[in-house]
Amino acid sequence: MTGELATSSRKRDHLIICCENPIEAGDPGFKDVRLVHDALPECDMDAIETRTRFLGATLGSPLFIAAMTGGHPDTLEVNRRLARVADRYNLGMGVGSQRAALEKPELEESFTIVREEAPHAFLCANLGIIQLRDHGIEWAERAVEMIDAQAIAIHVNSLQEAIQPEGDHNAEGCLAALSTLCEEFSYPVIVKETGSGISAGTARIIRGAGASAIDIGGYGGTSWAKVERLRAKDSRLAELGEAFLSWGIPTVVSLCEVRKAGGPIIATGGLRSGIDVAKAVALGADLGGMALPLLKPAMESEDALITAVEAIHRELEVAMFLTGSRTIRDLSNARTYITGLTRQMIETSD
Repeated sequence: MTGELATSSRKRDHLIICCENPIEAGDPGFKDVRLVHDALPECDMDAIETRTRFLGATLGSPLFIAAMTGGHPDTLEVNRRLARVADRYNLGMGVGSQRAALEKPELEESFTIVREEAPHAFLCANLGIIQLRDHGIEWAERAVEMIDAQAIAIHVNSLQEAIQPEGDHNAEGCLAALSTLCEEFSYPVIVKETGSGISAGTARIIRGAGASAIDIGGYGGTSWAKVERLRAKDSRLAELGEAFLSWGIPTVVSLCEVRKAGGPIIATGGLRSGIDVAKAVALGADLGGMALPLLKPAMESEDALITAVEAIHRELEVAMFLTGSRTIRDLSNARTYITGLTRQMIETSD
C-alpha cells in the first residue's frame, strides 16, 4: 500500500475504532473540580449570554467542535453533519488531519464539504507538525485554502507516532519549523496536543515561538495509545500501546499549567458535558472542545447531533445561572474548588 493510500486507510480505521470500541482512558480531572454555587445569582437564566470571542471571531458559545475526521470518502457525511451544526449554532470547528488530502487531492472533498456546509463558521485547518517540518509553509497554506479556514492547528502527537506502525519517530527540527510558520504565516497558528497534555514549560516554548493559541489536548479523553493498540497487528506494538495507556497530563492539570503562559486556550481532552465546558472556562480556557461526544451522534444523524449540542448548551446555561454568571466573561471569573489527586498535581507543578 502506498503512503497516500495508507494515510487514507488509517483515517477510516480510526473512525471505525472510535465509534465501535471503548477508546477513552484515564481521568481528565473534572470530577475534582466544583464550581462555587451562588445561592443568590441575581440574573435571569433565560437572558444568559453564551457568546464569546476567540482569535478575533465572535462565536455562539465556548463549545468547540474539536478536530475529528476527514481524508477518506467514508468520513464525508460525518463532516457534513458536523459542519451544518457548527454553522447553525455559530460554533468554532476543527477538521481532522488534512495530510491524506494534501498527499492525494482527490480526497479533498471530505474536507471541502465543511466550508460548503458551514459558510459562516470559524474553521481551523489541521496539519501535523512532522508534515510541517517536512513540507514547510506550502502545505500549511494549502491546508488553509482547502477549507477557507480562519486559522490552522498544528497538531503534536508524539505518543501516537511512537506506537503506530507508520509513525515518525524523529521529532528533531519541529520547533524551528513552528517558529518559522508563526513568523511568516498570515493566519493564526494554534498548537494542538492530541491526548497527552501540555506542560507549563512547553506552553512557554510554544508561546515564545509565536503561536496565537494552545489547544491543550489533555489526558483523560480519547486515548490514541488505546486506538493504536486496537489497530496494531504486531503484538509488540499492541503491548507498547497497553504500557502507555496512563501516559500524559490530565486535562485540568494541563489547563492550570498552560494558563501560566498566557494567551488564548482551547481545553480538550475528556470534556463530556456543558458543565465540563463551564468548569474549563472558569479555570482559564477560552473554549471547551469535544470530539468523541459529538462524533457518535454525528455518525447517527444530524438530528441526533443537534440534540447533543442543545443538551450541552442547556447544561452550560444552567451552570452559568447557578454561578451568577450572566456572560462568559463572568463565568471566567467564577470561583472553583479543586480537590483530590488533581489538586495534588497542580500544587506540585512548576
